Amino acid sequence: MRVRSPRRLEGELRLPGDKSISHRALILNAIAEGRAVIRNLSPGVDVASSAGCLRALGVEVGAGFVEGRGLNGLRAPAGPLDCGNSGTTMRLLAGLLAAHPFVTTLAGDASLSRRPMDRVVEPLRAMGAQAAAGPPLRVGGGGRLRGRAFELAVPSAQVKSALLLAGLYAEGETVVAEPVSSRDHTERMLAAMGADIRVAGGRVAVRPTERLRPLDVEVPADLSAAAFWLVAASIHPAARVRLRGVGVNPTRTHLLDVLGRAGFQVGVEAERREGLEPVADLVAQSAPEARPLALDGADSARLIDELPVLAVAAAAIPGESRITGARELRVKESDRIATMAEGLAAMGAAIEELEDGWVIRGGRPLSGARVRSHGDHRVAMALAVAGLVASGETEIEDAGCVEISYPSFWGDLERLCRS
Repeated sequence: MRVRSPRRLEGELRLPGDKSISHRALILNAIAEGRAVIRNLSPGVDVASSAGCLRALGVEVGAGFVEGRGLNGLRAPAGPLDCGNSGTTMRLLAGLLAAHPFVTTLAGDASLSRRPMDRVVEPLRAMGAQAAAGPPLRVGGGGRLRGRAFELAVPSAQVKSALLLAGLYAEGETVVAEPVSSRDHTERMLAAMGADIRVAGGRVAVRPTERLRPLDVEVPADLSAAAFWLVAASIHPAARVRLRGVGVNPTRTHLLDVLGRAGFQVGVEAERREGLEPVADLVAQSAPEARPLALDGADSARLIDELPVLAVAAAAIPGESRITGARELRVKESDRIATMAEGLAAMGAAIEELEDGWVIRGGRPLSGARVRSHGDHRVAMALAVAGLVASGETEIEDAGCVEISYPSFWGDLERLCRS
């Protein structure tokens, strides 16, 4: 895909449904009793992987609905479950299937097979589950699970959600505490579906549940997808972009706080609630007075998906930005610390790769270059945003990987560049 800087970047977008919420709407409703309607489900390949795995477990997943089979209604799959590139699919299903009487093999593509699964397998074993990290990951076929208390060293909504799902089947109480609260979509849904769940003081506790009610879900637009356009509009010299109906769950909006801190002009308008989640329209425009970023571990833990495009913002903002505490980026779909450093350096940015982030001396003009996505959807989209403010043409290899989370990304980019 080739990207050039447009004279203006302007328009209005309705982004795809939130990927995190979409996964959970499918998986949790699969173990409810009855049909749930799901609107605006993410069209990305990752969410399709969750749907395919659930079908292999005997769940009817159709266009806009899930027919739940109850907590104990899943059947043994005929073969390995293909999680594709989706770590969310693999980790959440590992927790869900840990208490089931059959052994399930969870496989993924080459990228997913390199990602660490011990962080979910080890606590499941501590609960009494039979589990092996692999690859491929294997789980289930053991005895009754026992609730435990866990203190996660690294905040992870995926690990937290896996343990809460296992806790639905475990004897006693399962408690998960995090140093920084990660996204809470699982907790919100479980509470609305009738689970015995309590949230207080950075701790989530769940007790075994006899049944879950099906939950109709209106999936808001994805804030992680919105991040690309919020940064693009802010660093482009002539831009104004409106994004409709974006999820502004308080556990996700640290991005807006960080952009505001840096002097970006992002407006939050028409705040409202759609189903369980708060949503709003976000409006971003050129921010000529933006200031360098200073993000530490507490910031990075809450912004892990947005950090690649924030690195692009740092390259465009005059002055030195430091983004640290992001070692988790090393074990995403690619080593995002290395791949973003490689791509931005090729475009002329002064970027120093740290073990856990970057030092970026911004304000140097970027130039178009041939850059590699390394098959990583967030890297591809972040480098496209860099291309929108670079001179000449930026060519992004393996640009089709955006299908993982945001299939309409290139069409939306073209739409905003037409003015």
